[in-house]
Amino acid sequence: MSRSALIRWLSGFAPNPIAVRWPERFRSCLGALLGIAFTGGTTHILLGPAANIPLLVAPMGASAVLLFAVPASPLAQPWSIIGGNIVSATIGVACASWIADPVGAAALAVALAIGAMFALRCVHPPSGAVALTAVLGGPAVHALGYRFVAEPIALQSATLLCAAILYHAATGHRYPHVAHQGSGKGAAASAAASNEGFTRADLEAVLSRRGELLDIDTDDLESLLRDVQLQAYARTFNELTCADIMSRSLVAVSVTTRASAAWRLLKQRRIKALPVTNEKQHVIGIVTRADLVDKRAFGKVPGLSSPIQRWFRRSVTPAPLVGALMSVDVRTVDATTPIVELVPMFANYGHHHIPVLDSKQRLAGMITQADLIAGLYRQAYARQRRAA
Repeated sequence: MSRSALIRWLSGFAPNPIAVRWPERFRSCLGALLGIAFTGGTTHILLGPAANIPLLVAPMGASAVLLFAVPASPLAQPWSIIGGNIVSATIGVACASWIADPVGAAALAVALAIGAMFALRCVHPPSGAVALTAVLGGPAVHALGYRFVAEPIALQSATLLCAAILYHAATGHRYPHVAHQGSGKGAAASAAASNEGFTRADLEAVLSRRGELLDIDTDDLESLLRDVQLQAYARTFNELTCADIMSRSLVAVSVTTRASAAWRLLKQRRIKALPVTNEKQHVIGIVTRADLVDKRAFGKVPGLSSPIQRWFRRSVTPAPLVGALMSVDVRTVDATTPIVELVPMFANYGHHHIPVLDSKQRLAGMITQADLIAGLYRQAYARQRRAA
């Protein structure tokens, strides 16, 4: 083998770039720090410093990597960590008791643990280390016998899992990943997918034919593939920009506009949202019909009441200001942004109205779902004309 061929072969082992953003990396590191500290501290409090039990076993570090760094993995779900660690600990203790040779006991324990985890659908890679620890953990571990399964394995696994659930909930991260059921939203999405190139049944058939375990949840894989389809479809329309499809005839309000006045503008213009701007025409929020209707339900916006109700409520307090009702977390795009970037915003993130900014970050227009559809149709029609 020549030197250049050897270099090419070795370069094939270079890892692909990690697409995880730095804030998410920091969140994962902080979660692991807190999770391991919480687990060790809880074991210390419950069992006491004099207990002949490890306050932390090494496999918990590997479990923390899955729970906090890749929580979407099927290998990191609650049943995987609890079931995998307990069954592996049980098998490890049994092999250590039955087989005198530590190498043979360790090899058999790991093999049987993998088989049991497959059978019980709780594959968790750190559980292999749990089986090894039960065999090679030394006199202190061997003295525990089957108590090793409950203390420390089950106790520390449950404690680390609780820490992960609380941490992900506190940081706004979805965990655990619950599989969609055969009815309801998941079934509706799968049924609607028949026009998108593949169905959930197609995906499951391919996965079954491959016959191997992939470290990604089927629901996440399906969502990823649909996003790819949307991206590929929208890429064919990358000639269009937001400036080409946005509505230029718009009206904005300020934070001092009364809710009743904003409601009248929405009705007169027959629109569903108003951008909120400051004196420099910079977008600082957005107010929608839903924002105002929610207040009307409590009777706090006299401008939204019927004429008879307003006649009986002349002495009511003035309607609140838009600044108290608007959403400040508003997504904006530049006028030069290709519409390919709009498709996932409308399709996946629930946006209905997106303000468009000019080169000086001032409000230049507004894009709705109808604007996007009209732009895509116009571009497709123009291409058909050119092809003809």
